[in-house]
Amino acid sequence: MDSQRNLILIGLLFVSFLLWQQWTLDQAPQAETPASQSVAAADKANDVPQSATNNQPAPAGATISDRLIQVETDTLNITIDTTGGDVVSAALPEHKVEQDGDQALTILESTNGFSYVAQSGLIGLNGPHASGQRPVYQIEGSDFRMQDGQDTLVVPLTYTDANGIQFEKRYTFTRGHYDVRVDYLVRNTSDAAIQVQMYSQLKQTIGKSEGSMMMPTYRGGAYSTADTRYEKYAFDKMEKNNLAERTQGGWIAMLQHYFVSAWVPSADSSNDIYSNVVGGDAIIGVKQPAVQIAAGAEQTLGATLYVGPKNQEALSALSPTLNLVVDYGWLWFIAQPLHSLLMFLQSLVSNWGVAIILMTLIIRGLMYPLTKAQYTSMAKMRNLQPKIQDLKERFGDDRQRMSQAMMELYQKEKVNPMGGCLPLLLQFPIFIAFYWVLLESVELRHAPFFLWITDLSVKDPYYVLPILMGLSMFAMQKMQPTMATMDPMQQKIMQYMPVMFTVFFLWFPSGLVLYWLVGNLVAIAQQLFIYRSLEKQGLK
Repeated sequence: MDSQRNLILIGLLFVSFLLWQQWTLDQAPQAETPASQSVAAADKANDVPQSATNNQPAPAGATISDRLIQVETDTLNITIDTTGGDVVSAALPEHKVEQDGDQALTILESTNGFSYVAQSGLIGLNGPHASGQRPVYQIEGSDFRMQDGQDTLVVPLTYTDANGIQFEKRYTFTRGHYDVRVDYLVRNTSDAAIQVQMYSQLKQTIGKSEGSMMMPTYRGGAYSTADTRYEKYAFDKMEKNNLAERTQGGWIAMLQHYFVSAWVPSADSSNDIYSNVVGGDAIIGVKQPAVQIAAGAEQTLGATLYVGPKNQEALSALSPTLNLVVDYGWLWFIAQPLHSLLMFLQSLVSNWGVAIILMTLIIRGLMYPLTKAQYTSMAKMRNLQPKIQDLKERFGDDRQRMSQAMMELYQKEKVNPMGGCLPLLLQFPIFIAFYWVLLESVELRHAPFFLWITDLSVKDPYYVLPILMGLSMFAMQKMQPTMATMDPMQQKIMQYMPVMFTVFFLWFPSGLVLYWLVGNLVAIAQQLFIYRSLEKQGLK
């Protein structure tokens, strides 16, 4: 019996350790950016890879020009710089900074002291970026807006080099989509074949952080290759090692809480993924193979830019592995079904809080056979205490004979001494997996429940749910018949456990606290029902 109590105690402490481990994940201090880099002066101004074959990107540092193009769709408000044709700002009108606010959430931006932009261009022997100068594109108009009834919006930028070669950089926006198609149409009007190579990269100033110890979120790079389906590549890793991977297909991305920007090149080509950190800016990018364009011919090169929420369905449509940026951690195999179940229930009830309650009832219902086995095992173990005490008196310090006799007793009475621990331990991975579902699922951002719970993804502003959860946990503990038989030290530790968990839960997302509170209430009802059933069988 003592071993069972100790295992329960260890299990409770274990979940605390796992939670702490998850909180501190990816929260290590960032290494300082080198104050200077020894690089070519031309590259310092241009943010482009140094050559068509070099995997190392060039330094950051280009300034935003005065010639900006504004593009508005139903999902994106984009600013394009005619110098280089880069996306220097991207806001999401359907996602607000604050709940019920008017300000659209900005993903890409270029402000004083911080830059986060999506860049692309053509290098190679004849690319307009190859000379060390960024091309200045021409465009008719400066404001483009998707009109009602319009499904696509094309924004064409043009540039003609000194040899008369024509380059058109074409942005294609689609209604209801956060992905933008970026194509280069190259018309070789010269008398000789030319070579160009497309690159696409994301550049972000290191230093901006978000989240907290209780709500840790990752901000940094990520990529995918044919061999590595999903890999984070944090800013401190970029500072230590330049990423250089060649892969079929693949993608690169910059992640933040609930949102992502990504470049997805051609899935049929062999692409080079690279990274670098220069002048305080982290760069992660991808280069597609160089192509030859015959004299008088034309060819199109392109990639897809995604700037928006971590919507798994939309991301999967762009690449089979891009949905993995919704990172559920090492318990993803539990988190994925929980997310699917939660989405289904919400589609039925149209309230995320009610969906969480229904999901809790379903999980507890599925675990009921194990819960019943748990209390039955505890009751049988309690009834065996006189016989176990008799064995202790008979065998004294002979542990081998004592263990053998106890195993024979368990087999005779058909008692599993570990049966009381399994349901408890099963709850912990489900709890942690659901924690990451709440943390990573953008659908729950600003999702209201009722009354004062207006956002299930953040803590309860009045701490009502955590306090109720602590009281329910205390009530469950008082109902345990084993409490009276524990030694004083064990009793004190178990008594403080609800207090410790209440303190933890004060800062947890209110949706998670709601899940745990409802689970406790269901567990109390199940305990009462099971106890009455056991008493009818003659078991205390």
